[in-house]
Amino acid sequence: MILMVRKKAAYIAITALFLLGLCITIWEIYQWVPISAFKPCRLTEKTIIIDPGHGGEDGGTVSASGQKESVVNLQISKRLDDLLHFYGVDSMMTREEDISVHDSGAKSIRQKKNSDIHNRVAMVNGIDNALLISVHQNSFPETKYHGMQVFYANDASKDLAKRMQDHVRIFLDPENKRQVLKVQSSVYLLNHITCPAVLAECGFLSNPTEAQLLQSDSYQKKIAITIASALFLEPKT
Repeated sequence: MILMVRKKAAYIAITALFLLGLCITIWEIYQWVPISAFKPCRLTEKTIIIDPGHGGEDGGTVSASGQKESVVNLQISKRLDDLLHFYGVDSMMTREEDISVHDSGAKSIRQKKNSDIHNRVAMVNGIDNALLISVHQNSFPETKYHGMQVFYANDASKDLAKRMQDHVRIFLDPENKRQVLKVQSSVYLLNHITCPAVLAECGFLSNPTEAQLLQSDSYQKKIAITIASALFLEPKT
């Protein structure tokens, strides 16, 4: 009984510290962001599905220091999920551990990858009134490239993608000049789901400086706030 009480107290303490840190980060950002220039969105009435890309044997890209994309995706996704729950938004994640979402019968890496992506599509398409945010990290052979970029697959998702990219410049990186892009047909998830969706490449793990940022608590919180802000706020016309 004493052990259970201690565990519960520790959980409450950790949660309180996270929320305190989150509030401080939001307050710091709002010091330079003219919130009066925005109006509320209605996207928070949807069920927000957060998809941390890759997982398990499929680690995605890897930074020079050995950090796997799948882990960074999961860390940012958890912060986003916690933030949305903090504001009372209905959200869920396609995975909550660094695992592949494949069927138990899948044996080879190829079978696991195919099963994983089909299961994610089925999961998303099984939720009514959904909106998908897929979280990824970018990579390129040349290490100079950096910056968050948002992708979409159809017209129903384009406005959200553009707003999220605009919010990247407002809340996260004023020097970011990247534009939204339509994903290629090879991006199976976004091209086979029925709800609006965006894919956020949060930065380049191939860039050593940005890779360090992407692994920091404060920067991950800012990314989560940036993504969430596109669901809560849109510029006044």
